[in-house]
Amino acid sequence: MTNFNRRVYEIVCRIPPGRVMSYGQVARLAGNAHASRAVGYALHQTDDEDHVPWQRVVYKDGGLAFGDRQYALLQAEGVVFTAEEKVDMALYRWTQEEAEESLWW
Repeated sequence: MTNFNRRVYEIVCRIPPGRVMSYGQVARLAGNAHASRAVGYALHQTDDEDHVPWQRVVYKDGGLAFGDRQYALLQAEGVVFTAEEKVDMALYRWTQEEAEESLWW
């Protein structure tokens, strides 16, 4: 596992239930602001046994990469979706500042 992937998993595991971050936010916190696709790739490599809450990472506009499954998991955490079936980022985004307070590096 790469250091980048390890950081991605550590960040995503700290996102509280009912909150989300964008792929770009996670990439910036993991040390490479231009690696949002690499965040998606890292999350795609996990499986349910890893207990990484991948559903909490969404597109910057609140769109979902994994459709119905991601929708159901986020809804179970209390996320309410817009009429366009997107996450309202103004309400549910876990901010950079909140994330940095939670991380130890």
